[in-house]
Amino acid sequence: MSGPNKISRRRFILSGAAVAGALVVGWGVMPPRQRLNGSHPLPVTGGALALNGWVSIAIDGTVTVAMPRSEMGQGVHTALPMLVAEELDVPLSRVRIAQAPIDKIFGNIAMLKDGLPFHPDDTGRLKAVVSWTVGKVARELGLIITGGSSSVKDAWEPMREAGATARAQLVAAASRYWNAQAADCRTEDGHVIHADGRRLGYGALVTLAVTSAPGEVRLKSPDQFKLIGRPQPRRDTPSKVNGMAMFGIDARPPGMLYAALHMSPVIGGTVSSIDAAAALKMPGVVKVVDFSAALPAQTGAGAGVAVIASSYWQAKQAASALQIKWSDGPHAGLSSAAIYADLAARLDAESGHAYYKAGDMEAVEGRAPGVAKTVKAEYRAPYLAHAAMEPVNCTAQVKDGKVHLWVPTQSPGFAVEVAAKVGGVSAADVMLEVTLLGGGFGRRLDVDMVAQAVAIARQADGRPVQLIWSREEDMTHDVYRPAALARFSATLDAAGNVLGYDNKSAGGSIAHQFFKRNLGLPAGGPDKTTAEGEFDMQYHFANQRITHVIVDSAVPLGYWRSVGHSHNAFFKESFIDELAHAAGKDSVEFRRGLLLQHPRHLAVLNAAVARAGVAPAGRAHGVALHQSFGTIVAQVAEVSVDGAEIRVHRVVCAVDCGIAVNPNIIAQQVESAVVFGLSAALFGNVTIKDGKVEQTNFHDYPVLRMNQAPEVETIIMPSAAHPEGMGEPATPPIAPAVANAIFKLTGKRLRSLPLTL
Repeated sequence: MSGPNKISRRRFILSGAAVAGALVVGWGVMPPRQRLNGSHPLPVTGGALALNGWVSIAIDGTVTVAMPRSEMGQGVHTALPMLVAEELDVPLSRVRIAQAPIDKIFGNIAMLKDGLPFHPDDTGRLKAVVSWTVGKVARELGLIITGGSSSVKDAWEPMREAGATARAQLVAAASRYWNAQAADCRTEDGHVIHADGRRLGYGALVTLAVTSAPGEVRLKSPDQFKLIGRPQPRRDTPSKVNGMAMFGIDARPPGMLYAALHMSPVIGGTVSSIDAAAALKMPGVVKVVDFSAALPAQTGAGAGVAVIASSYWQAKQAASALQIKWSDGPHAGLSSAAIYADLAARLDAESGHAYYKAGDMEAVEGRAPGVAKTVKAEYRAPYLAHAAMEPVNCTAQVKDGKVHLWVPTQSPGFAVEVAAKVGGVSAADVMLEVTLLGGGFGRRLDVDMVAQAVAIARQADGRPVQLIWSREEDMTHDVYRPAALARFSATLDAAGNVLGYDNKSAGGSIAHQFFKRNLGLPAGGPDKTTAEGEFDMQYHFANQRITHVIVDSAVPLGYWRSVGHSHNAFFKESFIDELAHAAGKDSVEFRRGLLLQHPRHLAVLNAAVARAGVAPAGRAHGVALHQSFGTIVAQVAEVSVDGAEIRVHRVVCAVDCGIAVNPNIIAQQVESAVVFGLSAALFGNVTIKDGKVEQTNFHDYPVLRMNQAPEVETIIMPSAAHPEGMGEPATPPIAPAVANAIFKLTGKRLRSLPLTL
């Protein structure tokens, strides 16, 4: 089966849950679960009244919005309240946030739907049916997750609907109170205003509004927006400046103890024996705990030993005094060299799963020798750690048959489930407080630290315990961005036109490991993240084939900012530059010729190139264009080379992310993503030797310093389309943009990350 709008039968088997759900008699024709009102009333305080599952209003007019997404620097505590405030016609300054309860209406539907391995150009009934079905399953699952650059995208409709419905109830209440027509009332600045000038504040109306039917609920059109699309200051900035912001590591429940741990230095190793005598004699030490046996096997939590003490310093010092013998297990001989050799061997031996096919590649490959030119290349990317500034931590208390958690997590639902399992209680007996996250980048989607903290707290006689991983434990026991290998082969005719494009890659599956760890699901089937950014590219080739070989990984894998796009963009955009060079064409003009069917992509590319201008003497411009999480990004990196030093001076980044809810936050996310991606492009490299991660801290896993950071200019393309992701899309293009500039400067084609001369 071929053609750009056709899909293989294998790709239809996208999800066991989705397929099973679609076959349930009657279920498939039922309307999707609503997302306005939860299974239980919205918790309120201070006499406020809930108008739906998202919005409550106090008698002083203060609006409180349920917040189902975690703030880790991406600005959701500002952007999401803007959606409600816009439709409710209330000043943003009057809106407060409260942690959303664990309820299915807060589940992240957009993130799961985005995981479907469809090409953006796929059309037709199959895509629509599968997308609808998976969306319906996602509503039933109700997984509360912050990730996939999906927070605004997912909240765009339900949170605006919640605000608009509450507004309609307040209008209905005012019309009842005045015995007037609702059509004669409008709203502004937290008030309902009658045509004759009478006005009532929302606080005065809320009691009556609770019992008022909303009537017709209409969402605003973009031309009616007063708040959305206008720059707003971040609401979390003041507390972060004055020190009042509470991150996980700031939790201080009364009577709290601290815990430091050691986990096996070898991947998958276990505790053999412990001599704790010296540690138990040290000041402040309360207990030494081997928590290994208390951890459910599928959580992925590392086996180890913890010291509970009165202060973290005392716990850490005592942990260093422990005499632990480890059983290394089956991975003691694992090495990076062996891993890459295995990836290469699997590429040689296996055809892999075809994520996308178009045209007739077999005919292109069968052309007579000498008729066309073939370009081949192999690219490589390493494992990467998350290295968030706030190290892994969790505070837990197990007392009186209940578990209390204070944790910076991207997955509140998973945290509650694992805490209940390890704590021996029901999920209803777990109280969760989600703090600010001092960096997440996907690391805090996993809840291994929660399992460990609860297991340790069970030995603390009812006192809360704050578990903090040292930077060394954090770096050597991460869930890593997969290592990957990619091979390309393209056939060009005498005029430099691409006749056929073949891309085959190999690497581990994050989804196989993640869903086994967190949902207990068996591994199997395709994983979009392995080939995203390769099979769903924007360039038009009449004949193409993109495949991936999943290679099981002994190294634990996790979602890393921009996931598969983070390395696949480097592979793809670097090879596109290679093709332009082989065709004797300018790299920008070459791309323009491949984008005639994608005017939005072409506009983004042109905007970035025009703003970048001409590179100064001694520098070169490298270009990359990539779409991820629904957002199109073009980057131009201005680079110089001095000996072996690569210096990026300026990055121009044009983005088309649909409606820009808050342009300020978009620019911040672009700057953050560029610096994050540039750190990985220039320095990021996790290596394995004798089954151990070799990098232990920032001395051998460096990040970009302030004096190395480039100037970043952001261009936000005007759009009235549905908003797309913005937390991650500016990360993937930076590595290839820099690599392509280096080629212009040196003639060296760098095909491995990190980029080194």
